[in-house]
Amino acid sequence: MAAVEAGPVPATSAPEDAARDAPEAAGAGLEAPLLPAGNRLSLHLYPGGCRRLLRLCAQQAPQLLEVDFLQLSGHEDPQLLEAALARLRWSLPHLRSLVLKGGQRRDALGACLRGSLTTLPASLSGLAHLAHLDLSFNSLETLPTCVPQMCGLDALLLSRNCLSELPAALGALPSLTFLAVTHNRLRTLPPALGALSSLQRLDLSGNLLEALPPEIGGLGSLAELNLASNRLQSLPGSFAGLRALRLCILHSNLLASVPASLARLPLLTRLDLRDNQLRDVPPELLDAPFVRLQGNPLGRPPPDPLSPPGTPMVPEMPRLLLTSDLDSFAVTPQGCSVTLACGVRLQFPAGATAAPVTIRYRLWLPEPRLVPLGPHDALLSDVLELQPHGVAFQQAWLGQGRAGREVGLWLLFVPPRARRCREVVVRTLSDDGWSDLETHLEEEAPQVGAAWAVWEGPALLRPAGPDRVLLRPRQRLWAHCQVPHFSWFLVVSRPVSDACLVPPEGALLCSSGHAGVRVTFPAGATEEPRHVRMQVGPGRPLGWWGRLGTEVTARAAHLLQVVHVGRRELPALLGEPEAAASPLLCLSQSGPSSFLRPVTVQLPLPPGITGLSLDRSCLHLLHRAAPAATWDDITTQVALELTHLYARFQVTRFSWYWLWYTTKTCVGGLARKAWERLRLHRVNLIALQRRRDPEQVLLQCLPRNKVDATLRRLLERYRGPEPSDTVEMFEGEKFFAAFERGIDIDADRPDCVEGRVCFVFYSHLKNLKEVYVTTALDRRARAVRGQVSFYRGEVPEVVPEEAEAARQKRGTAALWMATLPIKLPRLRGCEGPAWGAGLSLAPLNLGDAETGFLTQSNLLNVARRLGPDWPAVALHLGLPYRELQRIRHEFRDDLDGQIRHMLFSWAERQAGQPGAVGRLVQALEQSDRRDVAEEVRAVLELGRRKYQEGLQHTSLAPRNLASPDRSPSPSLEPAQT
Repeated sequence: MAAVEAGPVPATSAPEDAARDAPEAAGAGLEAPLLPAGNRLSLHLYPGGCRRLLRLCAQQAPQLLEVDFLQLSGHEDPQLLEAALARLRWSLPHLRSLVLKGGQRRDALGACLRGSLTTLPASLSGLAHLAHLDLSFNSLETLPTCVPQMCGLDALLLSRNCLSELPAALGALPSLTFLAVTHNRLRTLPPALGALSSLQRLDLSGNLLEALPPEIGGLGSLAELNLASNRLQSLPGSFAGLRALRLCILHSNLLASVPASLARLPLLTRLDLRDNQLRDVPPELLDAPFVRLQGNPLGRPPPDPLSPPGTPMVPEMPRLLLTSDLDSFAVTPQGCSVTLACGVRLQFPAGATAAPVTIRYRLWLPEPRLVPLGPHDALLSDVLELQPHGVAFQQAWLGQGRAGREVGLWLLFVPPRARRCREVVVRTLSDDGWSDLETHLEEEAPQVGAAWAVWEGPALLRPAGPDRVLLRPRQRLWAHCQVPHFSWFLVVSRPVSDACLVPPEGALLCSSGHAGVRVTFPAGATEEPRHVRMQVGPGRPLGWWGRLGTEVTARAAHLLQVVHVGRRELPALLGEPEAAASPLLCLSQSGPSSFLRPVTVQLPLPPGITGLSLDRSCLHLLHRAAPAATWDDITTQVALELTHLYARFQVTRFSWYWLWYTTKTCVGGLARKAWERLRLHRVNLIALQRRRDPEQVLLQCLPRNKVDATLRRLLERYRGPEPSDTVEMFEGEKFFAAFERGIDIDADRPDCVEGRVCFVFYSHLKNLKEVYVTTALDRRARAVRGQVSFYRGEVPEVVPEEAEAARQKRGTAALWMATLPIKLPRLRGCEGPAWGAGLSLAPLNLGDAETGFLTQSNLLNVARRLGPDWPAVALHLGLPYRELQRIRHEFRDDLDGQIRHMLFSWAERQAGQPGAVGRLVQALEQSDRRDVAEEVRAVLELGRRKYQEGLQHTSLAPRNLASPDRSPSPSLEPAQT
């Protein structure tokens, strides 16, 4: 080290002088610095990482001579950071990889903060062995002058900075193979960029580029080019010179034309032109299988100019198409149209924001804290969160109420099975609680380029008629609404509503679903006009709107809902063939607790009963008292007026009312049971094992009418026992699956508690999860016969190991629901827990802090799952077919060796490259191994959660990243598919 320290040192260098003084100034009271482990020195998670490095340099620790990887946090004190970097040339002479990333701290809303790095000391150009430099997530406005002088640089990462241009000197890096400058402010590129003859990967997505220099065609080695989310309007003809190009991403630009020469690139396997302004493309590209053209106005005429001749045309609104590895996007005053990876669409009109705003989104797994459902609501979508919460848009647009000027939101949803007299609404959380937004439905036909079909009138689901749309199968449906704020959003189905404004003069409100149900408001019932809403549900209901606030201002809002009871259910419950019940009526309000004058309510008599033949002693008017939720017989407390078909009575308060006809005298408890039965769904539980991999278990809860069709589809790839007996569950009810008799879950998942898989039942969602199981028993001697049991509720502290005792308690309050057998077959040959034992594989961490890491153990687990599907995964990862043939030849009799060699050789080549984990997940999905992709996502989510906990533990991130107190506490589980 002394010889290194005696090397040439610039005589007039302030950073070097500060570096010499820093250890003495900062060393007092500091604990002994950590010594590097091996050849890596990671100080980005330690408070005062720069101080530790300065002390190591001052002590001339001999271990520094072996360090070839250094990572520091970009959130360090700028002076200390510059001082520490100034010592690297002499203290770490063999450094090959330098990571100075920011983004490790977050603001109060959870957004990543940029690092404080704005420049680099000139002495870093003397790092002769440096091949990898990562300056992402910092505050660089210009590229430091020392960077173009690093002649040995192989990878340069400058993403998420503030760069507005790149210097021409960047073209003097002869060894550069990877350049990433995503999410900056680049408007132009230097012509010298075409001199990078060794460049293989170039990522310039998320900038402001409007044109490309013709010299870009000189990148003869370029294999991957990403120019997504820019403002490109055309491509230079020199693109034909990119003969090595395999992947070209150009989506979310303003391209009006593309050169036909792109179709003649010999190695091109994917050309992404989605969401541009292409109205016509060359025939060679239109028929090419590797071209993606969705979201373009193909075949449509150009829009008519709305401005006088001579006025320059305003370019169409930019379109952004986010990939699965992005969770945020920027909105400028120009506006934009955004399509998220989950299919959700957002449209920001021009002028919606006065300054650029970064929007973040996340798709949450539905669970009771995030899904406000009334007694009969049906959830139709996942939960979308948009941040920052409560962001306000330009009131000039929102206040005028002009069509097309508000921020629009399109949410994908599952078509409800019950459509008659139903409506679909978007529900959101605001300062006043949960409320429903005015919603319109749009559908997209399955054919490519098919036009949109929009429902006429409100978002109703009624029988098809001459003026109504009947959905065709496999159509994608969007619920469209105007967004008043950013918060949580979900789609629910509820009975269709009829509304009116009740003035002081009185009004009459009739149900559109049942003409016999009406409410009469006499004159003087209210002093101020009130909005009254009526909802009707046919047959066995699926929805009730329990929270108010839609279309209601300072006036009180009222809700009227009618629900029918099945004609066969009530007699079966009461054991009385003649028993019958009228529609169930709900009246509620959020304003004054009562009206000034009695309101007359009319209900039809129960089916089969007339006013001329009924026995008044058998007629019972039931009232549901809140908050006790008990049903009371109030027949003697009101004056029932009977006609031939109807019963009328007067009330001053809103509540639930039910008219029963039965010989039973005490009907309150029976009404409670009938009320619960209205909300129950009859379901079956299934547990299947994959035929090619019995350790992969599929668990699902299905409505009884969907079991047969689902099994027919699954039994081609899975096998297992018959479904469980029918059980009854409420919408939004929690339950969990517990593996028993020697079988356990083989992965640490965020939706697992003590090895139990948590579920929440929603009748219109899939309620499906796939897990991998293992056993501690010896499978080489015999097969393991275990089981999986399903229990109601959340995972308790003590779960019975076997379900035998729970079976004896089967009833309404029983915890146990079903038990299904699981069999792990006997292992043969070299199979077994020793899979991968004795491997000599280099340790690696694939990924980064933002997207998550995959360790060697995680990759081994992935390799175990692939089986014969590994060639498809390899091809989607970009491995050439010749490489696959070589692997097959070298490991002719060893399938496991083929998989391991392919996966780990690819991972080693991806070390230090951003987005590697995302490419692996995408390749798994494209290879129809979504089960493994979901497991990888779960591992990444768990790793990110532990990473954030580590940041909070070391005081590198704020501890309170939760949403406001009024907001529900979100779960950290990935979205259930």
